[in-house]
Amino acid sequence: MIPMTMEPMNMATTDMTMVNMTAVKILVLAGSLRRGSYNRQLAGAAARELALAGVDITEISLADFPLPIYDADLEAQSGVPALALQLKRQFMIHHGILLVSPEYNASVSPLLKNAIDWISRVRERGEDPLPAFSGRVFALGAASPGKFGGMRGLMALRQVLELGCGASVIPQQVTVAFADRAFDETGHLRDERDAAQLRLTLRGLIDAAQRIL
Repeated sequence: MIPMTMEPMNMATTDMTMVNMTAVKILVLAGSLRRGSYNRQLAGAAARELALAGVDITEISLADFPLPIYDADLEAQSGVPALALQLKRQFMIHHGILLVSPEYNASVSPLLKNAIDWISRVRERGEDPLPAFSGRVFALGAASPGKFGGMRGLMALRQVLELGCGASVIPQQVTVAFADRAFDETGHLRDERDAAQLRLTLRGLIDAAQRIL
């Protein structure tokens, strides 16, 4: 888990309206563990932008929350894994969540889908169903070496979140095509159009998160 808090950078370099956003808590999570993952690079780029905008940002890795494949029999026998509870609580303490997922056969990555499935099963005393997905807003991102930039995978992820979990997902999203050449050696996006799309998505997430403070 990497908490990141930095002073806001100059407006000329972020294109984000500078307001007091230190109360806004944003979680960034990539649905990939692969070394050199384009989606982990995109998540890192997003975390830097959010931190520089003055947001209270936490970037976590699913490597720190290894979970078995969801199995109702396993849940009935052993209950929800402790790491699923911890991950759900991470969702609960943030106002906005950015999920960055690779596309697997035109759908969401199994790693991220399994995490969502387990989180959806966690319900602590007195909570309504699906508590981790209500009272906060979500934004989506993807990077792919293909020409669609993971867009088809995000369609599936949006369906899982909105229809399956009842989550509020902002309409803006970032898709980075030809991701094998989209990032420079420091992990920044080379193409200004990709960078602008990322900033627009993050701006939408911040604005939506501020409205629920």
